[in-house]
Amino acid sequence: MNPKRSKSKNGGKMQMVHPDAAAIDVGATMHMAAVRADRAPEPVRSFGTFTADLHRLVDWFTECGVETVVMESTSVYWIPIFELLDARGFNVFLVNARDAKHVPGRKTDVSDAQWLQRLHSFGLLRASFRPKGQIARAMADFG
Repeated sequence: MNPKRSKSKNGGKMQMVHPDAAAIDVGATMHMAAVRADRAPEPVRSFGTFTADLHRLVDWFTECGVETVVMESTSVYWIPIFELLDARGFNVFLVNARDAKHVPGRKTDVSDAQWLQRLHSFGLLRASFRPKGQIARAMADFG
């Protein structure tokens, strides 16, 4: 054992950075959402992509005590749910799917949404840049 290395005070366990985290694996016709297992009897649920479905998803996150949400999307399907979550006061992280896939240790029996939720809970994902307010509107008008 290396005498210069000190043992971690928490027994080598990672400290949770975002205990109230949820995740969404965004799709074209369905979003898979996950919360911590102790927050709901069914911690992984699927939601449609229509407005009413998105409101139900956000309401479920509120019921589960979620404060921060990470989402992964490779297209533009994330925009409506991102905007709705942001408007309702959630701290929303949009992450690059490539970044999430490269974190080692993924288990094959874990859904993408659960995996994202776990990674976000421990602060292992970084948010993509998303401009707010007038800048976002100006970019939308320009594009």
